[in-house]
Amino acid sequence: MRRRGNSARCRRGRAGQAAVRGAAVGCRRARRGPRPARARPGIEQRGLLGRRASLADWRRAQVSPGRTGRQSRVVRLATYTVTEIKCVGIYYHPRLDEARAAADDLAADLNKRGVDVWTSMPWEPEQSTEHLPRTDLLICLGGDGTILRAARASAGHDCLILGVDLGRQAFLTELLPEQLDEHIPDLFNGSFMIEDRTMLEARPIGVDGESPGKLSALNDVMIGRGSLGQPAYIAVWVGGDLVGVVRADAVVVASATGSTGYSLSAGGPILHPQARNVVLTPVAPHLAQAAPMVLPGDAVIELRLGREHPGSLSVDGQRPFALHPGGGVEVRRSESLARLVRFGERPFFAQLGRRLAWLDERRIEAVSRTGVEAFDQKTADPS
Repeated sequence: MRRRGNSARCRRGRAGQAAVRGAAVGCRRARRGPRPARARPGIEQRGLLGRRASLADWRRAQVSPGRTGRQSRVVRLATYTVTEIKCVGIYYHPRLDEARAAADDLAADLNKRGVDVWTSMPWEPEQSTEHLPRTDLLICLGGDGTILRAARASAGHDCLILGVDLGRQAFLTELLPEQLDEHIPDLFNGSFMIEDRTMLEARPIGVDGESPGKLSALNDVMIGRGSLGQPAYIAVWVGGDLVGVVRADAVVVASATGSTGYSLSAGGPILHPQARNVVLTPVAPHLAQAAPMVLPGDAVIELRLGREHPGSLSVDGQRPFALHPGGGVEVRRSESLARLVRFGERPFFAQLGRRLAWLDERRIEAVSRTGVEAFDQKTADPS
């Protein structure tokens, strides 16, 4: 009988490789991937206690190699030690006075450490274009919106992103402002982890005006009606096959990160942040049932408007484009990843329940005192 976990305990592959798959032989499995080898020191094998690795090391180890057959690469939360943070960019929310003040203080502190620093507002990405190729870390002072803009601006540049929460109900930020001073040294002695988030790539079709070319999104891409009170006819193709024509306010294609955003509000499912799938969710479908779908991560999705009315395209809910009748967008998983700095493990589902107000403190206390039976009692207080 095969016992779960045997192969993981009996043999360790090269750092950055997924567990092998194949027939079980004793406590081993037949190899169908890269040959096992000694892990590179400082990466995963020794974690925070090992020797420090270069940025090039963690960039090579971020995603495991492509697998044979249908086994996909693994994006994971892993520990890396990095000493080569030489250039830091600071994005600050332009409408928050405390964000600008914090950016000035942070820049002064980093300059004292001999770090090359630049500051910018993410609302004006052209200001940071020349800096991003040499930037190792982006610190975002704001909320999730600031991080979304930073992820799009830095796509393809391998920048780490650290979010400092000055916004409302932020899911992506890591620190509160009062925690920043405590953790700045951790950035330079390697005491942090990297959490990779899948991004989307969008290619607009039939844009009114100059085409923006390829776009990146961390949360979602949406195509919808051009005016209030008028549903749009939207044709949906997946992998070249016509799924159908939806009459709705909009259709959203969301990454795992974006599954807790607009897609969730429209009735879409929640994906774990490390999932590589994408979600397709119709928004307010008219007189028909149009269920959301969870699609494979390598799916290519094309959305097209009907030929009678114009529409609009939105990327991460922040960058709108007008579309001609018959226009649309092609969406696929991007090769770029959003690389978020973490200072500890994040219990995603517990965090999700609290931030979406599914469990208030009183109910959490009830479970810890009496067990889950408290929720099965018909006489339990439903409030």
